[in-house]
Amino acid sequence: MARFEVLSQIDPLLRITLEPGESVAAESNAMVAMDGSISLKGETRGGFFKSLARKFLNDENFFQQSFVADDEPGSVLLAPNLPGDVVLLDVGERQYMLSDGAFLAATDGVEFETKTQSLGRALLGNSGGLFLMATEGRGQIALSGFGSIQAVDVKPGRKLIVDNGHLVAWDRELDYELSINTARSGLLGKVLHSQLSGEGIVLKFKGEGKVWVCSRNKGGFLTWIFSQMPQEKAVSNG
Repeated sequence: MARFEVLSQIDPLLRITLEPGESVAAESNAMVAMDGSISLKGETRGGFFKSLARKFLNDENFFQQSFVADDEPGSVLLAPNLPGDVVLLDVGERQYMLSDGAFLAATDGVEFETKTQSLGRALLGNSGGLFLMATEGRGQIALSGFGSIQAVDVKPGRKLIVDNGHLVAWDRELDYELSINTARSGLLGKVLHSQLSGEGIVLKFKGEGKVWVCSRNKGGFLTWIFSQMPQEKAVSNG
């Protein structure tokens, strides 16, 4: 099986070593460098309809990159789009749910299926809309997050509450519910208070397993970037 290795702790690269005949899939535009013995192809991983679901239902790329070692061994360097950690997870005995944009690479035996979630979760959250990506098969996956990534344990009888903007992945066996992080009652009151206070959407996990979170929130970071633009500053200052 292809070998994954995370290089460095700050803005890491993912090095993948392939033996002849081995291949891996990676998110589009992730390639930094590769040996000349490696072939790079665009493919609809998992078939046309699964790829179509990733694109239009999960906002993932329709085509993924496929790196193949044909006749000689070789290696590939990949990097995520946003600065932050890369973590490796074994797929097989444990399967995972992935948040949007977390996927970086997977060995050949790993596939992805589309799981539906309730309309309320889809409208209020940003963890995958009406559909979520779930792993299946056996192998290894590499996930990326904005900032550092930490695994947090969920223990029986105790809920874990995670801000939706910091979510990377979680064990597929965990139950979860989505809500607005405020004590106000009623949906309208919760939404208005959330907008005024800056409190956002949270996911409440229960059961036994792990949740992977990242230290930075992409949505919050983009809001801050836009607020620093001259036009936005002029409007905010009247």
